[in-house]
Amino acid sequence: AEMTHLQAGLSPETIEKARLELNENPDILHQDIQQVRDMIITRPDIGFLRTDDAFILRFLRARKFHQTEAFRLLAQYFQYRQLNLDMFKNFKADDPGIKRALTDGFPGVLENRDHCGRKILLLFAANWDQSRNSFIDILRAILLSLEVLIEDQELQINGFILIIDWSNFSFKQASKLTPSILKLAIEGLQDSFPARFGGVHFVNQPWYIHALYTLIKPFLKDKTRKRIFLHGNNLNSLHQLIHPECLPSEFGGTLPPYDMGTWARTLLGPDYSDENEYTHTSYNAMHVKHASSNLEREASPKTMKRSQSVVEAGTLKHEDPGESENTQPLLALD
Repeated sequence: AEMTHLQAGLSPETIEKARLELNENPDILHQDIQQVRDMIITRPDIGFLRTDDAFILRFLRARKFHQTEAFRLLAQYFQYRQLNLDMFKNFKADDPGIKRALTDGFPGVLENRDHCGRKILLLFAANWDQSRNSFIDILRAILLSLEVLIEDQELQINGFILIIDWSNFSFKQASKLTPSILKLAIEGLQDSFPARFGGVHFVNQPWYIHALYTLIKPFLKDKTRKRIFLHGNNLNSLHQLIHPECLPSEFGGTLPPYDMGTWARTLLGPDYSDENEYTHTSYNAMHVKHASSNLEREASPKTMKRSQSVVEAGTLKHEDPGESENTQPLLALD
């Protein structure tokens, strides 16, 4: 078929997997893509900045070739970017905020895939130094990383796995995770990004992360909820889903410990320099300056104004757009 160049570079196994799991049919790929493209005129309120075949194809794959669903995701992708302009203003690896998050290992990305060909992303929550990285910058670094990874067609078909290690994540750190910013993250990942997430694995989570999870549950689709696994400190249950051969030693795997700079070096290439990796304890002027400008940026009404309601202690209520994030900690500290 003349359209198979869209599948160029895919192994026969992956093409077969796409047919079985995603209803991907090389003979009508072009028609499927065109039918999604034809729906664009129904949303004149959204700027569709990219509409080429390869781009639309990743949305079809993310929604198992259900055209209406794929189009809804495509619209949501651009709408999210439209509603959160400042997040995407300088959406590049060398943006200072994104670069700092990447350098600190947000996210970590393992070189080898799991036994299902999925890419494994790691987040070591305790490494979040809140004077260095805003939550928004960490989210931006994760979205940018996915954007780079999703160019790989094998990953469009096989998808991703996310492992979040909460060990040593303090109550004080957790108190910064407000419902509004968690909702922003869920919207960005679950509702607006063309990737298949095969599982989100929580490891070593303390009780307050459990409490947080209960609060954000209403924002999760059933499909997402079924894919979130809370392992606690039971690594055996993790290993039943992700083989130890695919995991670094932090997760009881046979690979060496994860080196936080790995993915940053991959993304930044020659731009990556170790001088940026000042230790977490050094607190130089530059560092303080960044921290304050991040806070100002996050507390500005523009960033805070969310069109939808946010969940607040389980009930829906509109957030006052002028209110700074930090005035509404999810877990009130005495």
